[in-house]
This record gives sequence, C-alpha cells and structure tokens, in this order.
Amino acid sequence: MKKMTSGAVAFAAASAIVLAGCSSSGSDDESTTEPTDTGSETPTETVAQDITLWLMGAPDTPEALVTYLEEQYTEVNGGTLSVEAVAWGDALPKLTTALPDAANTPDVVEIGNTWAPTFTAVGAFADLSDVYDELGGDDLLPSFTEVGSVDGTPYALPYYFGSRNMWARADLYEQGGVSVPTTLAEVTEVHASLKEQGIGGLYLGGQDWRNAISWIFANGGDLAAKDGDQWVSTLSSPESQEGIAQWQEMFQTASIAAANDTDADNYFIINDDTLAGTAAAASMAPSWASCCIGMPTGETDDDGNPVLAWDDAANTAYGLPGIDGGLAPVFAGGSNIGISATSANQEGSRDLLRIIFSDEYQNLLGENGLGPANVNAKDSFVTDDFRQIAWDTAQVSKLTPAAPGWAAVEGSGLLEEFFQKVAEGGDIAALAAEYDEQITPQLNS
Repeated sequence: MKKMTSGAVAFAAASAIVLAGCSSSGSDDESTTEPTDTGSETPTETVAQDITLWLMGAPDTPEALVTYLEEQYTEVNGGTLSVEAVAWGDALPKLTTALPDAANTPDVVEIGNTWAPTFTAVGAFADLSDVYDELGGDDLLPSFTEVGSVDGTPYALPYYFGSRNMWARADLYEQGGVSVPTTLAEVTEVHASLKEQGIGGLYLGGQDWRNAISWIFANGGDLAAKDGDQWVSTLSSPESQEGIAQWQEMFQTASIAAANDTDADNYFIINDDTLAGTAAAASMAPSWASCCIGMPTGETDDDGNPVLAWDDAANTAYGLPGIDGGLAPVFAGGSNIGISATSANQEGSRDLLRIIFSDEYQNLLGENGLGPANVNAKDSFVTDDFRQIAWDTAQVSKLTPAAPGWAAVEGSGLLEEFFQKVAEGGDIAALAAEYDEQITPQLNS
C-alpha cells in the first residue's frame, strides 16, 4: 500500500460506523440483463452501462493502461468507463463518504491492501464469489486475496503488488570481508560486524514496524489472530516474542538508525556515507526503490539533486532470508480492487474486472513494473534480477491482519510506539502485554 498521512489513516477508525449502512445495501441489486418472458430459451443481452473506476495516486496506474481499460470496456460492454484519480491522502475520507451512497458511489475501486478489511468487514464491496474462478481464482496472489476476503468469501481481489527487498552496498560488504547473509541470524551478524569495523551497518529505524514485523512472521508469529468472532493482538505469543527479541538484538547491535526513525528514508540512506559517521551498508525497502538507489554519477537533475546510477560493483539486492534459510515472509505493499456493493452497475463492473484480470492486462501490469496479481503473468514482470527477487518475496509475503479495525490500529501510532520502546531496550514481555491490551479493542472497532 502507498504511504499516507497518519491523519488520513486515523479517519478509518470512524469508517466502520459510517459504512455500516453498506452491509444491508447493494446486495439486492438486480442485473441489467433481464430475461424475456416468452417461455423460450432466448439468450439475454447485456445492457451497456456507464461506470466509474477510482484509481489511487496520480494515478499510479500508467496512463497507457488507463487508456487500454477505457477502450476495452467500451468494446466489451458498449458503455463508457470514466477513470478518476484519487490521491492516497484523500482516499479514506472520500471512500467512507462515497461507498454507502448509491447515487454517488464509484462502481469499481482500487484500495490499499491494508485498508481492505476495514471496508470488506462492513459490506462495502460486492461478493465476487460468482466470478472468482473466472478472474483467476487460486492463481491470484494468496496474501492479497486473503486480506480482501471475509470468512473465505472474496470481496476485494489483488490488483498489483510491490514487495520488499534488502538493498545493499556490495563494495562495503567486500571491504568488511562479509558475504550476503543466508539466514535471519546472519543478517544481524553481518551488519554488526560492519558496524563494529566502522565501515557500515544496517539502516532500519526503531519505529519501522512495516519491516520489523518480518522478524515476527519469520518466527511463526503474527500481529493478531481471530478468537471466536473477535480479533486479539498477539504480540505476546511465544512466536511473536521470539521474533521481537531477534529484531531487538539486530537493532541494538547492527542498526545505525535512531530509535525514533521511521521507514521514510530507507532507500535513500544507503547512498549516504555520512550518517552517524558510518555508511549504511544495507536497508530494507519496497521493490520499486530501485528507482532511487545507486551511486552518485557526478551529475545533477533539473532540481539540483545528484543523479544516481546502479553500479554492479557497488550495489546489490537480495530477499530477506528466513530462520533456516530460504526467504522470510515480508510485508508486501500494493492494492486490491473491488466493486462497490451499492453500485447499480454490477454487471458492467464485472465486465471491467474481467478486463483487468485478463491475460492481456495482467501482462501489461507486469511490463510496466507493477507486480501482476496472477502468477501466470510472471514472465511479463520478471525481466531482471531485481524483479525476480520482488516476485519471489511476494509469493511468500504476508499482510497485516484482516481485522475490521486494522486501519485504526495503523492510524493510532501504537505500533511505532511499541517498536521504538523495544529498540530502546524495553522489556519485551511487559511491552507486548501492554500493547496487546491497547490494540485488541481497536482491532474490532
């Protein structure tokens, strides 16, 4: 999911209340294809429907793909597709207001993957069970499908993904006599060694919970679990505490970031040899961070910023390794997409989803650097080593809990507080119990 302001996230705390009306609306919408009452087997005809698609960002979907959707929709359905760009920072308030309003709702909506549970839990999106297999079914990215489902029923399907890689300075690894780590423990050992030598370290901030949770996931823990019909925070589980303890050791021995640092600058820091007098030999950031990682070329852009270029001798990338090797589950960013439950254009909206999940469009996503939802579009996306890493990590990715109040948890800042206190050396068991007690009520709000 793209980054948004904490105020925008906090707005989601009230969204369940506003959206409650969605749970009883839209479910009785009639198809626009009415059968003829002649007693014969005359085929029905689809009525052309003009629909609206909300895409997030400027939008983040490339213009050529937007044009493709508009043209294909007219060809398939006969109606007009209007695409509206919605800024990520404005999305939650706009969605919360528009989705319950049948007169003003967008028909199809892109939504950040971690927001999906807040809206699906209250019935804001239409049940897609009738077209799930047609749209890709089990070939769709599992973690995204899961977070967009309620009790196994799909409401918001994967749109595109952006996974997380380790980005590193190969030249500093060589200088320090270390190799790319192959286990999670070695991630700490390698960068602690570089930090001790004064030539490098791992830049992961104390408040950087989106990366820290990979240590929890790798140990079999989770942020929350469902207990009956309620969600409970699980920072206190033995598995979660084992992961948190490993992360605390990493931060205190290998990280050169501050306890109150976030993930805002992760992919810029490894180009900086002056941070705390020690270079960041590695950091962890989304796969699209390749745009901003490299070595200075000596040139500047129109804004006076140094131009960077990837240097095979100085830069490298790899997936975060797991406890016993392989890949650790990392948190993947990206979006889901669904149909508004209050939309009067259910059939037209399904026509649009058929286009979006077609082989042609999935390959277009991949060719344009957006991780496609369908695994069969892999070859369109994996065109270099970096994208192969992104693909591999996405297949084992894990998302935040599919709890209805998760957006409220994100907006509360509790996770930033928790991990900062852990980074500062706080007692893990006591902190976990304290924050479990605060997070659990929000999960069910």
